[in-house]
Amino acid sequence: MAITRSSNDYDNLFEARHPVMTLLSGPLCVFSHCCRIILLEKDIERSIEYVAPEDDPSRLGEVNPYGETPTLLDRDLSLYDTSVIAEYLDERFPHPPLMPVDPISRAKTRLMISRLTRDWLRPINRFEQNDNLQPPATLKRDIRDGLLVLSPLLSRQAFFLGPEYTLADAYITPLLWRLPALGIELSKPGEPLLKYAERMFKRPSFTGSLSAREAALR
Repeated sequence: MAITRSSNDYDNLFEARHPVMTLLSGPLCVFSHCCRIILLEKDIERSIEYVAPEDDPSRLGEVNPYGETPTLLDRDLSLYDTSVIAEYLDERFPHPPLMPVDPISRAKTRLMISRLTRDWLRPINRFEQNDNLQPPATLKRDIRDGLLVLSPLLSRQAFFLGPEYTLADAYITPLLWRLPALGIELSKPGEPLLKYAERMFKRPSFTGSLSAREAALR
C-alpha cells in the first residue's frame, strides 16, 4: 500500500534532520568565524557543524554548489557567501540590530565590509585553507599599514564604525585575533586598535565563537 505524506510531514522530516539552524563551518576559516560571532551576538539557537571541505566534499556539495564554508542551513534554505548569511541573520533576527538604520550609514558599513573582505579576509582565507598561516611580506605589510591608518578612529569611538556594534566589528575581530599567528605586529600607533581588540575578545560572542584550532592561534 502506498504511503502518502502531507507537506507538513515533509517539513517535520526536514526538521528532524535540521532541528535548529545549522552553520557548516570550517575549523580554521575566517569567514566562518565571522558568521559564528554573528550567531552568538544574536543569541540564535544554532548548531555548529565543523566541516573541512577537503575531508568531506560531498557534505558541502549537497547544499552548496561551490563546496565552501560557511554554509547556513535553515529549514529548506541553504545560504552561502558570508555577506548574504550575515545580512539574512540580521534581517530575520532584528534584535539586536547589527546594521545602522539610515541608508547612508548602512551603505558605509557595507562598503567597509566589502573592503575588509576583498583586501584582507579573502587573501588570508586562502592561506588558512592551505594550512599556511604565513602570507607574503607584501600582504602582511598592507594589512599592518591599513590597520595603523584605522587605529586612531578607535581612540574616539567604542566600536569599529561608531558608537554601536555592527557587522563590521564581526568581520574585523577574527582578523585581529589572527595577527600574531600571521606574524603581523602593530607599532605604538596601533595601540587604540589593540585595546579595541582586547575588549572585543572578551565579549561572550567572541569567546564562544572560537573553534579549537582558532583558540590555539594564541
